[in-house]
Parts: sequence; C-alpha cells; structure tokens
Amino acid sequence: MLAICLSDSNNIFMYNNRITPAHISSLKENEIFVFGSNLQGRHGGGAAHAAHIYFGAVWGQGVGLQGQSYAIPTMQGGPETIKPYVDEFIAFAKQHSDLIFYVTPIGCGIAGFVPSDIAPLFAEAKDVENIFLPNSFWDILG
Repeated sequence: MLAICLSDSNNIFMYNNRITPAHISSLKENEIFVFGSNLQGRHGGGAAHAAHIYFGAVWGQGVGLQGQSYAIPTMQGGPETIKPYVDEFIAFAKQHSDLIFYVTPIGCGIAGFVPSDIAPLFAEAKDVENIFLPNSFWDILG
C-alpha cells in the first residue's frame, strides 16, 4: 500500500491510494461494487440501481454479496442502524482478502446522510487493505 503525506502548517495528513473511483463503469473479476441499499432490496435508484443493472445486485436482496456487488442497508434509520451492517461488511472483506471492495458514498444520496454521518462507521476499514473508500470518507477519517 502506498501513502502520500501532505503537510499543512504543523499538521500532517495521511492519504493512501485506496480511494474508490468517482465513476465505476466496469469491474475486474476480483472487484466488488459496495452500495447503499434498502432492506427490501429494491434497487431502484442511485448506486443501487447501477449495482442491479451492471454488477449483479439481486432484486429483493438488501444485504450482502450478490454478483459483483455488496449491499449495505442505509434506509432503515440513523447511522446507529447502519453500523451493524458496516461491521458485517468489514468482517466479510477481511475474510475475502482476494477481493477488492470499492465502497461508494453509501447513505449520502437518496438516504439523505452526509459523509460526516457515515464515514466514522468505516473507521475499522482504514487498516483493511482490500477496502477502498470514497475520498469524502477519507477526508473525515484522516
């Protein structure tokens, strides 16, 4: 893993190269598109729709691996209701180190959250080398 140190006055910020691309239109065989879902698995809009159309998300399945996508529910309540699903995802990614997981800014579209609501849920993912996070999450996680 590569890292770039940027200094700003007396502060040093660490950014690594595990940034989810802003636009994902195709995936390699070992890459997984991680998107925000609803528990009913109605993948009708946003990244969920893209996951359904392009990456094998299954209509009616709102959680977990499906095709080349992984659903994390974000529409059922506040961040505290999302955290168990994020923790489950991180554990899954650790068990599947042969896969690369591109986390989209889950919850920050139709669900109505902002990165400062969701990024802290991924704090444990900072040290998981096969999890890539959106730049907006890294900005908060440092």
